[in-house]
Amino acid sequence: MRNIRISDVTMKQTGKGIDFSLSFREKIELAKLLDRLEVSVIELHPIENLKIDSLLIKSISAAVKNASVAVPVALEEGAAETVWNALKEAKNPRLQVVAPVSPVQMEYLSHKKPEAMLSAIKNIVTECKALCSDVEFVAGDATRSDSEFLESAVKTAIEAGASTITFCDTAGVMLPDEFSAFIEKIFSAVPELKEVSVGVSCSDALSMADSCAISAVRAGASEVKATAVATDNIRLGKIAKILDAKGSAFNSCGSVRMAEINRVISQIDRLCHTEKSKNSPFNDSVRDEGEWVLTEHDDISVVLKATEKLGYELSEDDGIKVFEAFKQIAMLKKKVGSKELDAIVASSALQVPPTYKLESYIISSSNILASSAHLRIAKGDHVLEGVCIGDGPIDAAFLAIEQVIGLHYELDDFQIQSVTEGREAMGQTVVKLLSGGKLYSGRGISTDIVGASILAYLNALNKIVYEEENV
Repeated sequence: MRNIRISDVTMKQTGKGIDFSLSFREKIELAKLLDRLEVSVIELHPIENLKIDSLLIKSISAAVKNASVAVPVALEEGAAETVWNALKEAKNPRLQVVAPVSPVQMEYLSHKKPEAMLSAIKNIVTECKALCSDVEFVAGDATRSDSEFLESAVKTAIEAGASTITFCDTAGVMLPDEFSAFIEKIFSAVPELKEVSVGVSCSDALSMADSCAISAVRAGASEVKATAVATDNIRLGKIAKILDAKGSAFNSCGSVRMAEINRVISQIDRLCHTEKSKNSPFNDSVRDEGEWVLTEHDDISVVLKATEKLGYELSEDDGIKVFEAFKQIAMLKKKVGSKELDAIVASSALQVPPTYKLESYIISSSNILASSAHLRIAKGDHVLEGVCIGDGPIDAAFLAIEQVIGLHYELDDFQIQSVTEGREAMGQTVVKLLSGGKLYSGRGISTDIVGASILAYLNALNKIVYEEENV
């Protein structure tokens, strides 16, 4: 019985006018959920911002334990190495070469003539194969291509080392029987396809993407690109259920965990569509931290590797400071968890002269009126004021800080911990801000948790400002 691989493209839908967006952390959580569901491939969007996107690829590669992680490679010399440097630590890496093969898309998207496109396909697939054993060639808009050119492009990609060939009905113009005939024809014209995996991708423009996918599987395709949320693509939930219920009729089965599919897809849908306040720096998400611990016996290399897993890029000096602080705490506590290591980094790494200092704050909060914050923040000799309404007192305070500085940074994480016990207990907060693909963490301690949160945010902000001004 053939195993039909599901390649999830949910991550690629963000930023394409679809009605959901995901933060850096939420993308990692999405990848973990898909990996738990046992999809075969998790596809990421192309590298656009080298630093930020490379960090995302590395983070997801570390988080995904079973599925292949696929990243597109641009049709440019040297692009394969750039992607590979970010992807190479993945357990099952895949490089994708995506090339339009219809006359219209070749001309207007890639500005290449047929001969130039064949040359580009050969060169880039060859470069990818030299780096990675799993290379996929994606024939974009294949159903509207010239059949002779498509056959040449596929043969060229296979000869250059592609192990998966995917055909796209980008416009969604085909009916199921037409798409199966298309797949059968290309199998007949290119016998080499029987030696590689054949994948399909269908637009749902005619509301027939799922049916087209099944017709392609019956015609010999063994991989299907699908999305876990409602977009203009094949639906992961539906295609998995069809394969589970009727796959035996055409000697096929899926690998997705059907016992968990409804729950996981529901989590993914909530992750993608939970309404977020347009003004709030907070991002709601499904979290699965996977808590781990270090002990006093761990050396500096283990501790620094743990900080990398948390997303930090520490200098040599900061790495030594963090390790020394870790040793002091580990000798007392014996075990140090990820949240405690976050606090150690926040209090030990990149300690800088404060650009912004908290002068005073007034917080108003009730169960009737929206929370508000009035902050006075000193910058040099000037005192700046911000007044904002938020979804809660801490949200309002963070918005007031953003009003003062005139900038917004993605809030990657926010933690509250108790430092002491009793009614006058001290509270510790850790705020992690993402700027330019790098994490900056700040720590604040106070008997007032809102005050501690403001101090932690300013502490992280001052690190960003200092590094930006001194690079």
